[in-house]
Amino acid sequence: MKLWGKVEDGVIKNATDPSITAQCIRVAASDGHMAAVFVSFKQKPEKDEMIRIWKSFAGRAQELDLPTAPKQFLHYFEEDNRPQTRLDRDIDKGMAVSIGRLRPDTQYDYKFVCLSHNTLRGAAGGAMLLAELLCAENYI
Repeated sequence: MKLWGKVEDGVIKNATDPSITAQCIRVAASDGHMAAVFVSFKQKPEKDEMIRIWKSFAGRAQELDLPTAPKQFLHYFEEDNRPQTRLDRDIDKGMAVSIGRLRPDTQYDYKFVCLSHNTLRGAAGGAMLLAELLCAENYI
């Protein structure tokens, strides 16, 4: 199951499935972005399957073992009150994404919360990781 777009004839094509909507939640804590995510699938997966996929996911940055890439990109929390900005934003040197509170939704299939470090995973670290990836893939 792919959740991203693809490049066709040199043009990035958006993914059409699954249907996802998200809202970034700004909180009074430094260096953290919390997102409320709502998702629908053509075939709704079981909750355990989603968690298993998140826990086992490895992207190209992990495959190449890039210097600033997190060892585990996605971290799922079973606790009802996680992730929390101050507790979880620095996981894997601030380059990982924390996920939690996965539950069924009345309009979509599921809803959950994600957290990322907006400086380390975002602007600064994201630019570094992208540069490492471009070098590793011989684009620069």
